[in-house]
Parts: sequence; structure tokens; C-alpha cells
Amino acid sequence: MNSEFGFGKSVDLSFDDAINTVTAELEKEGFGVLSDIDVAAKMKAKLGKDMPAYRILGACNPALAYQAISAVEDIGLLLPCNVLVREDAAGKVHVDFMDPQSVLSLVDDSRVAPLALEVKGKLQRVLAAL
Repeated sequence: MNSEFGFGKSVDLSFDDAINTVTAELEKEGFGVLSDIDVAAKMKAKLGKDMPAYRILGACNPALAYQAISAVEDIGLLLPCNVLVREDAAGKVHVDFMDPQSVLSLVDDSRVAPLALEVKGKLQRVLAAL
């Protein structure tokens, strides 16, 4: 998956292994997972609808987040970086990352662009390690 707002790929891992691997690789780049939303479970619980596994991980690199918040106080509206781990109808697992350059380009502040580039580089290294 490559779009205006994200990038990713299919992986040869089980869904659970993809979650564990992406979490470990994020940690190597200084990210922690602040939130873990099991969308498939919520859809089942709230709507009675079944869907393939679909989880959104909210990843944050505290040092870079602090720099961004110090530059633009309300930038928290655009944080954390979402990482989507999903299984398609055929059972193939995909890992996709929100593109911080795309999202943070909404912020008109010269201090933010270099941070977005740095975060994107880190996320691209995570993707390459999968």
C-alpha cells in the first residue's frame, strides 16, 4: 500500500506475529505503542459484524513528539503515528504506516517539516525490517 497518506506492504507473517514484530521494530526506533485498537473486535461487539483482523497501533517516539509539541502546541491533534496491521479477506497480512510527512504538512511551521522527515525515516526502517 502506498498512497498520499501512507505506505506499507504485505508480510509473510501471521497476524499475531506481525503485531509482535512491528511492535519490537518500533521499539528499536524509539517508539512505544500508546494505544492498540482492535477494530474487528469493536465491530463485532457494537454492530455484530464480522471482519478480518484489523488493529490500529498508536505509535509515539517521545523525544520527537516533545519537539513537535514544543514547536506547535496543538500538533497533538495529529499524533500519534498510526500503524495499521490488517488481514485481508484472503488471509494475507498487511502492515501500513501513516505518512507523517503527509499528515504534518498540514502544519504551517518550518520546525515541523524536519521532524516529519525524521519520523518517516524511522518508520520506513521499521517497514524494511518486516
